[in-house]
Amino acid sequence: MPFPEFNAPSPNYATLPLHERRGVCFHHTEMPFAETLAFMARPESRVSYHVVIAPDGARARLVADEHLAWHAGVSVFHGREGCNAFLLGVSFAGDTRMAPLTEAQLASALEWLAPRWVKSGWSLDWITDHRQVAPGRKKDLAPAEWSRLQSAIARRFGYYARDPR
Repeated sequence: MPFPEFNAPSPNYATLPLHERRGVCFHHTEMPFAETLAFMARPESRVSYHVVIAPDGARARLVADEHLAWHAGVSVFHGREGCNAFLLGVSFAGDTRMAPLTEAQLASALEWLAPRWVKSGWSLDWITDHRQVAPGRKKDLAPAEWSRLQSAIARRFGYYARDPR
């Protein structure tokens, strides 16, 4: 059964250039779900994600995939700066250093990834977390939770894009 997804628009994004959708950068919010959505609805926060996943698996869509959410800040991945332009931002509500991801969060992330994985031809090489694109500046996800998520993605999709059926 699909997890519920609803729109919770954030004003914190850019419409141009169009997002390249090369992969995903995962985050955690540190704040609870509702508090995160309220914070990201404020223009002065100057931060957003494409989607935030609650502990029960519900997803809030803040920014459309084709737009640039402001999630990675100063960042580098595969030798390229400015990850907001080419990595979609997905965040789990909560702090993965304080509590592990829930099974519902993992399942919801996989559900969200599924249509994008095949359509975009992604591989695990283009899936990362904030800690890796902004080393020394960011600490999300906790290494054990990143490992859990990465393993779940590999089990579900394999290394390269393939039909998930």
